[in-house]
Amino acid sequence: MIAEFAVNNKVYSTTKVSFFIANYGRELRTETDIRKKEKMEKVTKFVERMRKVQEEVRVALRKAQEEMKIQADRG
Repeated sequence: MIAEFAVNNKVYSTTKVSFFIANYGRELRTETDIRKKEKMEKVTKFVERMRKVQEEVRVALRKAQEEMKIQADRG
C-alpha cells in the first residue's frame, strides 16, 4: 500500500505530473490534507461547479425533450 501511494504520488519528469493527477485530474488526498481549510474551499467550489453543470445539462435536456415532442407531434 505504501509503495502504491509513493508511485501514484510521485511527480515524473517526463509528464511533470503524478500518475494520480494524470488519471483523476487532482492531487492525491491524504488524511492530513482533509482538515485543511483550503481543501474545504476547493470542495465547496467543486460542488458549486458541479451543480452549475448539472443545471445546464438539465436545461439542455428539457429543451431537447421539447423539440423532440414537437417533432413527434407533427407526425
